[in-house]
Amino acid sequence: MLLRPNDRTKLDDTDDKLFYSLPRFVTHVDESFIQQLTDSYRQLLKPNTRILDLMSSWVSHLPEEINFSHIEGHGLNADELSRNPRLNNYFVQNLNDKPQLPLQDNDFDAVLNCVSVQYLQYPEAVFSEIHRVLKPGGVAIISFSNRMFYQKAIQAWRDASESGRVELVKSYFTGVSGFTTPEVISRQSSVPNFLQWLGAGGGDPFYAVVAYKQ
Repeated sequence: MLLRPNDRTKLDDTDDKLFYSLPRFVTHVDESFIQQLTDSYRQLLKPNTRILDLMSSWVSHLPEEINFSHIEGHGLNADELSRNPRLNNYFVQNLNDKPQLPLQDNDFDAVLNCVSVQYLQYPEAVFSEIHRVLKPGGVAIISFSNRMFYQKAIQAWRDASESGRVELVKSYFTGVSGFTTPEVISRQSSVPNFLQWLGAGGGDPFYAVVAYKQ
């Protein structure tokens, strides 16, 4: 197994549905992170394609000028997902209880996951599902920063450095047969940690790990 049992533990082990039962209409990263993410999507995504926004919310940070043929959303709060103007459809499912996606094989050109990978207790199963639902040549883009709901992040994530978290996500890809070698897009923060947490502009580091289905 990629992760040991203790690596998967959370400080708050209550049902995730309870934690996410109330909607949070906020962004969890700063504007510079969001701009970097949108720019990355602009470079990596193609118009008129099918997108799966996994563990989504009320905003997807997709480029406004690009039209997609279908955007499927997934998350844990229906109120948030219903407010997302880019989603054509959405479904609610706790991937830590049921990682199997109710989606067809080879159905999406891209799978996106923004600032949520740290909460997956069984990433091996979820990344296998990402591979299954992607079309051959389809891209998976996993983006994250150093922010999190600390009590809901798995221990392997909490204990790792920022570079260690990048390696962890890369290992999620390499642990599934059929992905290309993952590539990393990053922008380090030059703002001291204590100022980052106080919300200083430009403080959130940006990381995206990208791989394609072979």
